[in-house]
Amino acid sequence: MQDSTSKHVPLWSWIIPLLGGVTAALALARVLPEYSVLILLTSAALLAGAVFAAVHHAEVLAERVGEPFGAILLAICVTIIEVAVIVSIMLSGAEGNEEVARDTVFSAVMIVLNGVIGLCLVVGGRRHHEQSFQLNAASAALAVLGTLATLSLVLPNFVIAGQPQQFARIQLAIIGLVSLVLYGVFLYVQTVRHRDYFMDYTGAIDEGKALPAEHERPKGNMPVTGGLLVLALVAVVLLAKLLSHPLDSAVDAVGLPQAVVGVVIAGVVLLPEGIASIKAALLNRLQNSVNLVLGSALASIGMTVPVVAAISVTLGQNITLGLRPENLVMLVLTLFVSTITLGTGRTTVLQGAVHLSIFVVFLLLSAVP
Repeated sequence: MQDSTSKHVPLWSWIIPLLGGVTAALALARVLPEYSVLILLTSAALLAGAVFAAVHHAEVLAERVGEPFGAILLAICVTIIEVAVIVSIMLSGAEGNEEVARDTVFSAVMIVLNGVIGLCLVVGGRRHHEQSFQLNAASAALAVLGTLATLSLVLPNFVIAGQPQQFARIQLAIIGLVSLVLYGVFLYVQTVRHRDYFMDYTGAIDEGKALPAEHERPKGNMPVTGGLLVLALVAVVLLAKLLSHPLDSAVDAVGLPQAVVGVVIAGVVLLPEGIASIKAALLNRLQNSVNLVLGSALASIGMTVPVVAAISVTLGQNITLGLRPENLVMLVLTLFVSTITLGTGRTTVLQGAVHLSIFVVFLLLSAVP
């Protein structure tokens, strides 16, 4: 009799990470030509596949553990991938490596708070006219997100102890620790103290077809799925290390600003989770979309900044976290509009259009500062 677990594990979800890990390992060991065009193109395709595989396995586990743990698990897995790529570029010695953490974190915040949430509100609003979610969840997440973003991306522009747009070592260490602790407190509130704030008691309950049937949910053995998730994450880390320098060189060759590297990293990493958020909005489960979107933005700052801060302090490597003036304006505008959009507990297509407009301008400024 065929094992029930194998029937629910798509072949691509473990074959692609396995091929990706082997390809990257052989290229990094110089067994394969490291900078061959064919190897690089193949590695890029395998990296995208490995990211989707990692998020797929995380989604399977998320379905098993339920909300809000599922959204947290997805956010943490996505952030692990993001951190792996950032650290690979930081340690590669490529041009702009001091700014890649800032550019990636800022891009992740702008993508999820404008691009993803904008699409969720537009597609969800078109199908369901008006959607609702729990205000307590959004308010708590936005308060933490605004604080973390200001401390990590705005404050470095105004301190005098370090270099321009940089914290001094002691400042960086403490800011990283504060970010990690504050994010930890948020997770405690989300999963223990006020877990009910983040549960979907609105649209999904009102529509019998909104929640997927039990037999339609991903199934699988948790240890096996967890092992495959680890395999996919390892493949992503190895492929990111292989592609970090070529990506930087490609952006420079076409004459684009180095900030585009951060946009590309954040876009690739967040694509699967963005798709999951949009699907939830179409099913009138906007609470799940809000959990995923805000959770991703919080994890991107609350986990990435402490890790890169620790690496910077340990290795004595400078990192630039302060935003340029135009990006500072975009961050303030995004937080302001997000507070209004998510401050009523109900959304329409109009609010989605506002966020998408901000997202288009963000992409414009990334390519043409």
